[in-house]
Amino acid sequence: MSALPAPSLRWSRLREVGSLLRPQWKTLTVAILAALVETGADVLEPWPIKVVVDNVLQGKKLPQRLGAIVFSLFGDHKSAILYFALAAIMLIAIVGALSGFVEKYLTTSVGQWVAHDLRRLVYQRIQRLSLAEHGRSRRGDLIARVTTDIDAVQDFITTALLGIGTSTLTLIGMIGVMLWVNWRFTLIGLSITPVLGVVVYSYTRRIKKATRRVRKQETELMSSVAEVLGAIHVVQAFGREDYQARQFDLESRHTVGAGLAARAMKAKLPPLVDVIVAVGTCLVLGYGAHLVLAGRLSTGVLLMLLLYLGKTYKPIRDLSKMSNSVTKASVSYDRIHELLETDSAVRDRPDARTAPAFRGLVEFDRVTAQYAGGDAVLRDVSFRIEPGQVVAIVGSSGAGKSTIASLIPRFLDPVAGCIRIDGTDIRDYTLKSLRDQFSFVLQDTLLFRASIWENIAYGRHDAMPEDTVRAAMLANAHDFITNLPDGYATLVGERGMTLSGGERQRIAIARAIVRDSPILILDEPTTGLDAKSEQAVVEALHRLMQGRTCIVIAHHLGTIRKADMILVVKDSSIVERGTHDDLLARGGAYAEFFSVQRLSTT
Repeated sequence: MSALPAPSLRWSRLREVGSLLRPQWKTLTVAILAALVETGADVLEPWPIKVVVDNVLQGKKLPQRLGAIVFSLFGDHKSAILYFALAAIMLIAIVGALSGFVEKYLTTSVGQWVAHDLRRLVYQRIQRLSLAEHGRSRRGDLIARVTTDIDAVQDFITTALLGIGTSTLTLIGMIGVMLWVNWRFTLIGLSITPVLGVVVYSYTRRIKKATRRVRKQETELMSSVAEVLGAIHVVQAFGREDYQARQFDLESRHTVGAGLAARAMKAKLPPLVDVIVAVGTCLVLGYGAHLVLAGRLSTGVLLMLLLYLGKTYKPIRDLSKMSNSVTKASVSYDRIHELLETDSAVRDRPDARTAPAFRGLVEFDRVTAQYAGGDAVLRDVSFRIEPGQVVAIVGSSGAGKSTIASLIPRFLDPVAGCIRIDGTDIRDYTLKSLRDQFSFVLQDTLLFRASIWENIAYGRHDAMPEDTVRAAMLANAHDFITNLPDGYATLVGERGMTLSGGERQRIAIARAIVRDSPILILDEPTTGLDAKSEQAVVEALHRLMQGRTCIVIAHHLGTIRKADMILVVKDSSIVERGTHDDLLARGGAYAEFFSVQRLSTT
């Protein structure tokens, strides 16, 4: 059994919840007032029944002041008290119903807006996690925290937050009235409360553990689905649909098992509460009947006290039922809080400033880099790229080429050494102002489910339509775009799957042209293209590269030959550097690489 949170942690959670509710304090205040009115109506509800039994059926006189009010309103006749009681029942019911509606409507509004704020915070946090942290996280788990976990918190605010307060206030009000009417009777009725408290507390803790297991299993299932859907072309290419269906069936069965175990635990609590409440009712009814028979209590008072007792037990039952909502919200909020408290490995320094417009001088000074828990992928790397130079990085897979490209815009930070742009450590700049001055064309081009115009303009949020058309022309994309059914308004499928690889790359180049940044990073942008598409892409790349500092990771011989400097990466270090002709003349690692590449293209 897990230990309870430390008091300081519980208070911290309460403060955090309070900060989430603070923007909605006006709405919440009205909802609380409505809940208080509803509680008052619940407390008054049994009194007209007592009046009917004692003062109408048994003919007892009303208290003098109350009698004067009743007879002045309803006339001086025998039915006046009955009319008064009936009117009181209707008035209490109407006031209770209206206040209940207002409370539930407003708490629903508060729940929706708090969920919106939480969803925005979580989504922003996910976007700002470093690529290394995204690599360690499962996509389905992150999606679950934005959706399922926040839904659980919203459900708690909507159904349980004020419900707990209302039930507690009702309980206190009922007990106060009962103690005033007959304290012995009340104490007998409440004798079961300690037993109820122990049962509810014990089961709530076990339910929370079971709920954690359910949420973990649901996350695993969602992650598996997201992973398969993201690689559906691989699944179909290898004919593994049946295998994935069996894996899904297994995960789903585990989820069902965890859900049934948690449901069984939750289902035991209400019946136990009902049995304990029944014991208390029997004790009270037996004692009350004895008092009536002995003439020490009127029938109306006994009936009123029994109604109060039933209303006293109802909040106890409601509180036990709310434990499920509270538990789910607690588990979900812990998961949300865990994500919100995750500090990205790559983040702005406290004194970071906005970067000026770069000229494009890039320097690596004895840089060492590694991914979490792994060996160094770069060791003691130093080089200098002058503004406007084209530098090609070549080497075998896994040598560290892409890591160099990731370090410059700070997708990853080095563990040692320094990277400078125009003579200043890039960590001195804010991430946004730094990355705003880079354009990227990557091997795996991802487009969004949006129009082609929007995908091109994604490179610069204020791009005009004429800017995107010009960029598409320079990227050799205009002709195929205008031949599409809706031209630039054509909706692109998710991840750009409705377009060919060459078309996707040319849109990516157009996106980079629109961005018009001083530094360009190309990561094997022509891989997997046919000869015709490659030619169109290479032509567009040459236009894009003019006047910019370019870092190119490529196997394309034409791009490599024209580079101002070539860096040869091997075993996590730069082993050679120079122009194409110089490196060939040395007959070293680059000459070997070039020979292999030339043979592979012939």
